[in-house]
Amino acid sequence: MAANPYWTDARLATQQPSARALTLPSPVAPPAVETIVGAHTAVRRRELALPSWVVFCMIMLATFAVCVTVTIRTHAGMGAAEKKFEQVSTHVEMIKSDNAILRERVERLRKDPRAIEATARERMNMVRPNEVVIPLE
Repeated sequence: MAANPYWTDARLATQQPSARALTLPSPVAPPAVETIVGAHTAVRRRELALPSWVVFCMIMLATFAVCVTVTIRTHAGMGAAEKKFEQVSTHVEMIKSDNAILRERVERLRKDPRAIEATARERMNMVRPNEVVIPLE
């Protein structure tokens, strides 16, 4: 706002008073000194105001930043969930393989007499009636 914001009526300044007209003061009076000082202060305040496009750009930038932040946090959370899922899946597969081994062992203990005898000797320290036990220490 470098231009003078006050309008002057150039027609009135260039007119010659006619013979029939009375000489009256001009309807546009020059502004008082206090008004001009106050007006310059108001102009100075307007110079500090931000244009609307700057405010719009700041709002758009803030919106973009929020969207990017949410997207990055969601992506990081999804990556952590995928990693945890892989760990749990691996653990489940290990447990399934252990269960299969135990099922096979149970079936062997139910049907195979040699497996029953070997388990009884190992776990319960059992012997046949005609065997002699010699403890070794």
